[in-house]
Amino acid sequence: MAGPAPLPPFAAIVVAAGKGLRVGGDKPKQFRDLNGKPVIRWSIEALAHAGADVIVTVIAPETLAEAEAALAGIAGLVFVPGGATRQDSVRAGLEALAERAPDRVLIHDAARPHLPREVIARLLAALEEHPGAIPVLPVVDSLAVAGEGGVMAGKATREALRRVQTPQAFRYPAILAAHRAWDGPTDAGDDAQVLTASKGSVALVDGDERLKKITFAEDLMDQTTLPAFRIGQGFDVHRLEEGEELWLGGVQIPHDKGLAGHSDADVALHAITDAVLGAVGEGDIGTHFPPSDPQWRGARSGQFLEHAVGLARGAGYAIANVDLTLICEAPKIGPHRPAMRAEVARLMGLAESAVSIKATTTEKLGFTGRGEGIAAQAIVLVTRTP
Repeated sequence: MAGPAPLPPFAAIVVAAGKGLRVGGDKPKQFRDLNGKPVIRWSIEALAHAGADVIVTVIAPETLAEAEAALAGIAGLVFVPGGATRQDSVRAGLEALAERAPDRVLIHDAARPHLPREVIARLLAALEEHPGAIPVLPVVDSLAVAGEGGVMAGKATREALRRVQTPQAFRYPAILAAHRAWDGPTDAGDDAQVLTASKGSVALVDGDERLKKITFAEDLMDQTTLPAFRIGQGFDVHRLEEGEELWLGGVQIPHDKGLAGHSDADVALHAITDAVLGAVGEGDIGTHFPPSDPQWRGARSGQFLEHAVGLARGAGYAIANVDLTLICEAPKIGPHRPAMRAEVARLMGLAESAVSIKATTTEKLGFTGRGEGIAAQAIVLVTRTP
């Protein structure tokens, strides 16, 4: 399948010189962790993947080492010290591009980590007819004008209003000249205001709800920044011994041998548990239920799986489906498959149609072929919850 069509050449400026105090913590929000990566890295990677020729990253001078570490390995970066206001920082970024003199430039806030390629494409397309373009969203709530004393003093017409996002796109000569000519307030608010003050037209293109700005601590947990889906795999082995009970998929199965282990040694549920934990980056079953801990001796493995599913939900994901394969010569799995499938579905809160359980042999080869043990492997798909 062919990839997306290449975009017109463009440069980018990412403003990351602010302190981000409202998000809390001991470091600026642009360097805080978001789903395993610094906030700033998300949008800069998106710009790089979209084909930005150069990305000027405007930072506070004292954060240079932190910025370099957060963006290590990304080519085409130029670091520029920021100014006292956002407008000063943008101006510094624009001046840093003067020698290159690109035709188009995108100006983006580092605090908007999720940057869809389609928004970039719409902005660059709008520059064919306008010197500027900005992504916007409609205002869906009713609006009120606040008066003195905290009472409503009137209403505003939402149909004529839009919520403005970044990146904002410009023909580079036009926005550079506009910033150099600016004689308005200390800070214009955004770069579209600077261009319109110089009589430049700014096109409105469709924005995206995923471009939400991180402002407060809870925004770092915003699930729209999570990948739409993730996949995990699990594998487990236990030996067969006489005198042990045989539990598979949460079901006790009559057999002359059972699986030996610290818990009930249910290889099926152990493999599925590890797959769920792996899908959301939460380690493995031994991390959460170490065999050295006596409280888990003889424990039913269903509670391990329920715990893993709870962690996935807490991370913003729902289980979509599970595919389990049991590897053994005996016992025969087929007669017990319906009961196992129903129990796994119950433990995971799924419909039985989302649970697949299969069995195979190794044609008498290896430890499973010799009847010394049972192995299991599982794959789990998790999807982002709304």
